[in-house]
Amino acid sequence: MTTLHDLAGRRRLTQSEVDVLMGAGRKVRLTLADLSGLDLSKRDLSDADLAGGIFDDADLSGAKLRRAKLTCGMFRRADLRRAVLVQADFRGACLAGANLSGAELSGADFREGRLDLEGGPKEVASLRKQTQRGVLDLADLSGATLTSANLQGVSARAADFSDCIMEGADLTGADLSDANFSGAILRDVRLAGAMLEGARIVGAVVDGADVAELERAGADVSGCLQDASDEAAERLLEAAQAHELWVKSSGRRSRAVVFDGQDLRSLGAGLKGMSLSAISAKGACLIGLDLSGVELQGANLEAADLRNADLTGADLRGANLAGANLTKARLIGARMGELELGQGRSTPTRIDGARVRYADLQAASLEGVLGADLLGAVIS
Repeated sequence: MTTLHDLAGRRRLTQSEVDVLMGAGRKVRLTLADLSGLDLSKRDLSDADLAGGIFDDADLSGAKLRRAKLTCGMFRRADLRRAVLVQADFRGACLAGANLSGAELSGADFREGRLDLEGGPKEVASLRKQTQRGVLDLADLSGATLTSANLQGVSARAADFSDCIMEGADLTGADLSDANFSGAILRDVRLAGAMLEGARIVGAVVDGADVAELERAGADVSGCLQDASDEAAERLLEAAQAHELWVKSSGRRSRAVVFDGQDLRSLGAGLKGMSLSAISAKGACLIGLDLSGVELQGANLEAADLRNADLTGADLRGANLAGANLTKARLIGARMGELELGQGRSTPTRIDGARVRYADLQAASLEGVLGADLLGAVIS
């Protein structure tokens, strides 16, 4: 039986040929092409039809492939770091050993699939009848965003999904043996029938999943966080409002609030835009909170869990974020650095030992901020 591998003898395109075929402003249709090992980095290939292509060892880092048709493509060991692959069609594609670290894969489809092409080599006729399984074995998807992605039935043995955002993803029937989901956000993920023997789901957020069932399936679920309770939301919001009154009255009214060690996830967007200077939330859980525009000058957020939190435009001058977890947080335009205290005194933002992996720090003021783990963070 003929397979895609049998068609690997197709003439490999040269870099100069690809540069012409993928010229600026063109909608690319290049099916069954061999582009292995070529440099396609940072190209805009949105809506391109690249079905059945060979991209083994190719550099697609930072490329834009929104809604691209990549059906049954070969991406073995390809570099897709930080690529934008929103709603990309990877059905039947093989991405074994590929690097998709920090990629944007929301709505991408990795299910089984087959070629849907007209014309081409005579062997293609038989290929149209073959269904191929999606493969992500040994792929690196650390820090990627897979919101609402479809991975039904995919083979992702020993794949790295650590620090991923996978809200609403469908992993039904997938082979996830020995896969790593440490620190991932797995809210409302469908895992029915998935193979999880040896999988690591350590410290992950698993809202909507039965942790005991995951453990019975052979996964390590130590340190997992389950659904946040909504019962305390009203009390927590009232406490935050009391603190805001204390800030705005310069301490003359109300009182400062201490949220140390508390789970604040039920607040959702309730704190958005509030004045919470000097608040203490040491070791608190603020995963996924909308803290955009919040005034947090001088706040104590040491060792707080701020994974996937939205801190866009937040004022963090003089705040203590030492040892905090800001993985996948949005800090676009956030202010960090020295906070003037008067009489020539100031205090810096502390971020030493903080985990700021895959965070978005575009346009953020980072003056004097040192000592954080910025692996995969977007800074420019």
